[in-house]
Amino acid sequence: MIQPTQFIWSDGRLIPWQQATVHVMAHGLHYGSSVFEGIRAYATDRGPTGFRLTDHLRRFERSARIYRMDLAYDLDALLAACREVVLQNGLRSAYIRPIAYRGLGDLSLSSGASPISIAIAAIEWNSYLGEDALEQGIDACVSSWQRVGPNTMPTSAKAGGNYLSSQLIGMEARRLGFGEGIALDHMNMVCEGSAENIFLVQDDAIYTPPLWSSILPGLTRDTVIKLARDLGYTVHEQPIPREMLYTADEVFFTGTAAEISPVRSIDEIPIGEAKRGPITHALQRAFFGLFDGTTEDRWGWLEPLDPAATLRAAG
Repeated sequence: MIQPTQFIWSDGRLIPWQQATVHVMAHGLHYGSSVFEGIRAYATDRGPTGFRLTDHLRRFERSARIYRMDLAYDLDALLAACREVVLQNGLRSAYIRPIAYRGLGDLSLSSGASPISIAIAAIEWNSYLGEDALEQGIDACVSSWQRVGPNTMPTSAKAGGNYLSSQLIGMEARRLGFGEGIALDHMNMVCEGSAENIFLVQDDAIYTPPLWSSILPGLTRDTVIKLARDLGYTVHEQPIPREMLYTADEVFFTGTAAEISPVRSIDEIPIGEAKRGPITHALQRAFFGLFDGTTEDRWGWLEPLDPAATLRAAG
């Protein structure tokens, strides 16, 4: 259940949470014509710090461009809005959710008369897949629902309508008693989870599906690839047949919400020793070490949101 905060940024100004409403005839509600991002801000000694905030907002802009949505605010304005909504809500850590959507105009599928609105919320957020998932792992299944092909819907856009597929995958998995579902792509190769990218480890090498397997180009996915190579691991981006999941030494999900979450079984087949594996653990340490200073941020991924807290930490 979402815990309300005090303010939401909406089309250039902060408004009370209760006033952040959308008309029932808004185009985005009827047709899924929205694009969004999920961004974490972590508590650090420099105050709340956005993780790859600029990269997320650039993907937000690219998603809007694909759907011909003209955003009224540039990157700097969106960055400032994210900072403002976190700080004004008094959050030390946060999940930031920018969304652009077609509002009340008409119900034409071409949607030319529907205005574009932008809102940014910041809320508290814990573990997406459960409090024990990061250490104990989860049980997953291969879903009967497949992802769309590359020329049906643009999966590189983080668009609201795309997540109807994700809902079917996730609901099926939980109805069957699993913590998450894994979709195959249009070629019956491994694709991704309902809201996560997927990796597997075999013989100390790491494998993950390529971008053309209808996956979202996840920023946590990109982070893990860079961290893994920095730690000396070989990472293969290649098509993955379903059976490789069952014979893997380790499997883990990545995502802004899921962070790095191990998978202990798939279709009731134990993965490795049915617990978090050593490579998954090493990547978790490197990832979370970015926020406590044990991993050097050589990539410029950390973006402090509170200048005053940054000055106090430096002093």
